[in-house]
Amino acid sequence: MASIVKILVLNGGSSSIRAWFSDLPDGPLPVDAARPLWSARVDWSHHSGVAEVRIAKPDQAATNRQFKVNTPVEVLEPVLQLLLQEQPRIDVVGHRIVHGGPVYRETTRLTPEVRAAVAQQVEFAPVHNRFELEAIQAVDRVLGPGIPQIAVFDTGFHSTLEPAAYVYPGPYAWLEQGIRRYGFHGISHRYASRRATQILKADPETLKLIVCHLGSGGSLAAIRAGKSVDTTMGFTPLEGLMMGTRCGSVDPGILVCLIRHRGYTAEQLDDILNKESGLLGISGVSGDMREIVQAIATGDPGAHLAFDVYVHRLTREIGGMLAVLGGMDALVFTGGIGENCAQLRQVACAQLAFLGLKLETSKNARTQGDEDIASPDSSVRVLVIRAEEEWEIARECQRVVSSLQN
Repeated sequence: MASIVKILVLNGGSSSIRAWFSDLPDGPLPVDAARPLWSARVDWSHHSGVAEVRIAKPDQAATNRQFKVNTPVEVLEPVLQLLLQEQPRIDVVGHRIVHGGPVYRETTRLTPEVRAAVAQQVEFAPVHNRFELEAIQAVDRVLGPGIPQIAVFDTGFHSTLEPAAYVYPGPYAWLEQGIRRYGFHGISHRYASRRATQILKADPETLKLIVCHLGSGGSLAAIRAGKSVDTTMGFTPLEGLMMGTRCGSVDPGILVCLIRHRGYTAEQLDDILNKESGLLGISGVSGDMREIVQAIATGDPGAHLAFDVYVHRLTREIGGMLAVLGGMDALVFTGGIGENCAQLRQVACAQLAFLGLKLETSKNARTQGDEDIASPDSSVRVLVIRAEEEWEIARECQRVVSSLQN
């Protein structure tokens, strides 16, 4: 009889955290995500000082709770307590860790040494790593320090990048100092590429994919034969696409100008680039694409400009990935914006019509789960795939636990 591992996954993002719990057996697991026995989504982006918690269980109506908090991580302990009331046994906790630096890329147990390495990268992924460390400490307090905790790194999938893709064109000493392209959202990119291969019933060794992970943060990955060959995020999660509140790539000379002539400090620039730019910075309305689209419908010019810039940057980066791959078999949209914003997909794909890419308008307008929304005569398939980072993390935790037991 196969042994069962009870796995809790904590996936902290820039505006929310998702908790996922299920029982997983030994042995190979399916590619497509299984439904958890219990899950919670915590969102603190709507009201200052209030965390909204939505808890879901199979075949039951979801329940909603609110907690007053001063910092986002404060809500984690009561959420863990809610889980423990129903599931008193937890064997292992898996965490999405955005940045482990040059040493830690592969899934590993969170020893004191690994925790120290994650802490060292807080400066380079300030929105994420600090919160992830606090989540690890919350697990210590609620579940006890003896429970195994496992780090699954967002940078791991991009460890296949060749030097031409990951070396920055600065002094070579930068590389020796660990300054290089790491890439992020790797957990999502890995899952989406595996799921796309399954949906297309294709030979993964010949498949060329461009995966667009579009959420509060956003990045593209060029994937050939199941491996990342290029990606838009780099040394930090700030590079690349325009995002909700992050600027993406800008001329470095702008920063030099602001420091030299406007007296900006590093801390001020960090706040501007990470928290006051992107959709929010241009629109003055919101960093949430849903609210941008609503504002466009009322004729708001700032929201319209923000949307146009977002799409322009997205299609320009898709073009770069297309050239790196030498073509593409499928374009994949995932993440909150990628999955839910039909208007964005429509406009972006229209820019790629020269490839023979054609959307089926009715499918694009009403997507139902993971599906191909390209028209039958399109030369490029277009897939919408639900982001399932928690499942990918759980798979990694099961693999590590199984290897330790064998």
